[in-house]
Amino acid sequence: MTASTLEATVRVQPVALRRGYRFELVKLVSQWRLRLVFLACLLGPAVYTAVISRQTSLPADALYGRWMNQSGWAGSLAVLVFMGTLVLPLLTCVVSGDVFAVEDRLGTWRHLLVAVRSPRRIFLSKALAALTVTVALLAALAVSSIAGGLISIGSHPLPGLDGHIMGTGELTRTVLLAWLTIVPPTLAFSAVGLLGSVALGRSPLGLLMPVVLALVLAGVQLMPVPVALRVALPMNAFISYRGLLTTPGQLGSLWIGLLVSLAWAALATFLAYRLFMRRDFTDVAYDGSGRRFVVAGLVPLVGLIAVTTVAVAAATGATGSGIERPKLEAALATSFSHLYVLQTEGLHRPAVTEDQLQAAAKCDKAGDRVQDTGPGADWRCVVTWTLPGATATGTAIYQLDVAADGRYVADGDGPKEVNGFFQIHTPTGDAPNPLWQFDGFVDLLNTTMKGTQ
Repeated sequence: MTASTLEATVRVQPVALRRGYRFELVKLVSQWRLRLVFLACLLGPAVYTAVISRQTSLPADALYGRWMNQSGWAGSLAVLVFMGTLVLPLLTCVVSGDVFAVEDRLGTWRHLLVAVRSPRRIFLSKALAALTVTVALLAALAVSSIAGGLISIGSHPLPGLDGHIMGTGELTRTVLLAWLTIVPPTLAFSAVGLLGSVALGRSPLGLLMPVVLALVLAGVQLMPVPVALRVALPMNAFISYRGLLTTPGQLGSLWIGLLVSLAWAALATFLAYRLFMRRDFTDVAYDGSGRRFVVAGLVPLVGLIAVTTVAVAAATGATGSGIERPKLEAALATSFSHLYVLQTEGLHRPAVTEDQLQAAAKCDKAGDRVQDTGPGADWRCVVTWTLPGATATGTAIYQLDVAADGRYVADGDGPKEVNGFFQIHTPTGDAPNPLWQFDGFVDLLNTTMKGTQ
C-alpha cells in the first residue's frame, strides 16, 4: 500500500499542519545529540575567536585570519570561511539527513501515518521542522562568532578586500549580510539531506549525503574548471559574500549563487517529496533503493548543474578560469593604493590620497613561456606609484598566490621600508604593516577587465 493509496482510502480528517510541525519540532529538539550540537554552535565559535585572537600565531591561511588580533569582526569573517566546506553540510546531515531515516530505524512509520492520517502533512511537518532547526543552528554560529571577537578584541576598523577601510557601521552591515548570504546554500544542502533521508532510508549513505556532496563539489572547486561551471555550483554560494567586502560591491556571483541555491533547494525538496509519496510504508525492512535514488534523485540534480552552467555562460559571457592578468593588475593596484594610505596614516607622514598615488601594477605568471592566465602560486607583480611633488617613482614587488576561486594572497618582497617586513615603526610603537601581506579578490565574472580585490 503506497502513501497516496492510504490517503485516498482513509477519510478521517488529518491532523493540522501546525500540530504536526510542532510535534516534529519537539521530536528534533528533544534529541540529546542535537542539543549538544546546538551547544557546540553556541559556544564553539566564541571560544575559538576569543582564544585565537589573543595568540601571536594567527590562522593566516584563512581569509582575515591575520587580522583577528586587530579587530573583533575579523574573527567572525575567519569562522565564516569554514562554514561551507564541512560545518554546515555536516549540520544538515545531523538534522535533515536523519529526519526521515529515524522513522525507518525505529519502525514507526505506520504509527505516524495512523496518527497524522496524511503523508503529505507528515512530509511538510518534517521538512519545516528540519528547516527551523537548521536555521537556528546557523544563527547560533553567527551570533557566537561575532560575540566572541567583539568581546575579546572590540570593534575596530578593518580593511576590505580592495583595501578600503571599513568602519563599525559598514562592518556591522557587511558581516551580518555575509552570514545571511550563506542561508540559501545551507537550505540547498538541507534539501539534499531530505532527499537522501527519504530515498535511502536507514542506509548511512542517506545520512551523509550532504557531506558527500560537499566533498565532491569542493574537489571540483579546487580544479581550474570554467568560471560558468564554478559559479553554477551551490558550493560557490558559500564564498560569494566576498563581493560585499569591496567598494563598489561585486554582487554578480552573489546573486547567481542565491538563485542557484534556491533552485537546488526547490528541486531536491520536490524530488524528496515525490519519492516519499510513492514509497511503500508496509515494508518494515525498507532500506531505500539505490537505483531509484540515482535515477530520480542524482540525475535531475546533475541536469540542473548543466542547465545553470549554460545559463550563466550565456548571461555573463564569462569564459575560461576568469583569472586574467589585466584584472589581477587592476585589483592589486587598487588594494595597494588603499593600504598605502593606511600605512601613511600609521607612520604620520604627509597625507596622500589614492588618486594622487596613481598606482599601477605589472604582473607575470611563471615567465614568458607561460600564458598570463589562471590560478597559481607563480604570479610575480611589480607595483609602481608616485608621491605628490616627487620626481622618482616608487616600486614594490609582490609574489601572488592566486586560488581558483579568485582569492589571492599578495606577499611583499621588498623594499623593506614599504612591504618587506611584517611590522612598521610608528611614533606610538610597532604596528602591523598593512602592505606586507594582504588578501585580495578578483571578480571572476567581470568581463570588462575592471579588477577589484
